[in-house]
Amino acid sequence: MVTQQENELMTRIGPGTAASTLLRRYWHPICPTSELSDDRPKKKVRILGEELLLFRDGKGRVGLIPEQCPHRRASLFYGFVEDDGIRCPYHGWKFDTARICIEQPFEPANSPLKSDVCPSDYVVEKLAGLYWAYMGPKPAPLLPRWEALVGIEGQRRIQVVPLINANWLQVMENSVDTTHTHYLHAHMSVMLGMKERGSYHGRPLEAYDFEVVKDDVWSGIRKIRVWGGKDGERELGHPLIFPHILLAPQQEHIVMHFRVPVDDTHTQVFRVQYTPGTDTKDMDWDNPPVDYFPPLKHANGEYDLRTFTGQDAMAWETEGPIVDRTKELLGVSDRGITLYRKMLNEQIAAVQAGKEPLGLIRDPAKNRQITVKVSEGQARMARKMKQAV
Repeated sequence: MVTQQENELMTRIGPGTAASTLLRRYWHPICPTSELSDDRPKKKVRILGEELLLFRDGKGRVGLIPEQCPHRRASLFYGFVEDDGIRCPYHGWKFDTARICIEQPFEPANSPLKSDVCPSDYVVEKLAGLYWAYMGPKPAPLLPRWEALVGIEGQRRIQVVPLINANWLQVMENSVDTTHTHYLHAHMSVMLGMKERGSYHGRPLEAYDFEVVKDDVWSGIRKIRVWGGKDGERELGHPLIFPHILLAPQQEHIVMHFRVPVDDTHTQVFRVQYTPGTDTKDMDWDNPPVDYFPPLKHANGEYDLRTFTGQDAMAWETEGPIVDRTKELLGVSDRGITLYRKMLNEQIAAVQAGKEPLGLIRDPAKNRQITVKVSEGQARMARKMKQAV
C-alpha cells in the first residue's frame, strides 16, 4: 500500500519538490512550433508548476523565461517583442531570450539592478514541429531523436489533446495498465455500437507479463500480452519510456504520447504520429500538420466515450485531481504499475543522492535515430480490415 507521504512524493511537481527535480532532467514538449509566428511571437506556458513565457525575438531566436518581470512582477506576455528581446509593458525593462536584462529605462547607467536579475537556465530546441524545453542542471542531455520524431520514410502528424484535469502520475500509470484495454476500450466501443474499434483489444487475453528495460538509450517497462482466439498471438507490446512517454502502435501508425506535467492537478498530452512506409509527398518534416482534438466532454459535462482519448480521460479524471492511493486495492494485474512506481521512487532517490537518472542520452552516436521495437499486430489487423472493405 502507498502511504500518503509516498503519494505526495510521487505526485507533487512544483518547483523544489522531489518529483519535479527528477522530471527536470528530461526534455518536455511545450507546444507546436506553428503556435509562434510573426503575428503572435509570444505564448504563455505552464509546466512543472511554473508560469513561463515562450517568445521569439525579431531575429528568430527563441527563449523560455519566467512570465513575470522581475521589476514589478507585471506579465511580459503583454510586452513588446523587439529584435534583441522583449520589453516589459509596464516600465520598459528589456530582456533577451536568456532573460538577461539588457535595458533598464529611467535607471542610472551604472545601476547594479541588471546584475540582480537571474537569467533563465531553460533551454529550448525545435524538433519534429515541436518546441522542447529542458529545465534541469547543465549540461543538458541530448534531445532524444526517436524514430517517430526524425523518421523520413512516411508521414508525420502532431496531435494536441485538450488539457487533462488530473495529476501526471495517474495518466502515466495507465501506460502500464495491461488489462484496462479490454473493458475501457474494447467493451466500451462495442457497447456504443463500434464493434470494429474493439476488435483488437477485445480478443481473449490469455496471459500477460512485464519486462523492466534499462538500455543505453531508453529505460522503462514493456508490456507483453498473449492473445487467444483465431487471431491469437504473443504481442511484444508497447513500452512506457521513463519517465513520461508511452510508445504505442495504433493501427498502422507508431504514436509517441508525451505526458507533460503542467501542475499538480493538470497534464498536457502531445502525440507524434508517424506512419512509416507511406507516401512522403508534400511532407514538410520541420512543420508537420497539427491536429487539435475536440473537447473530451459533451456540452452537458459528460465524457465523449466514442474515442479512446475520451475513454482514457474519463478514467483519469474521475479518479480525482490527485488519486488517493492509500485507498487502492491493487491486484496481480497491476504489477506494471507497482514496477513503474518502484522505478520512479528509485530515480527520485538517485537524483537526491547526486546521481544521474535513467534514460539520459549524452553520446551523439547513439542518438541519430532511436528505434524501439513494438508489436505489429495492430498494423496487420488494420491492413486486413482495409482489404476486406
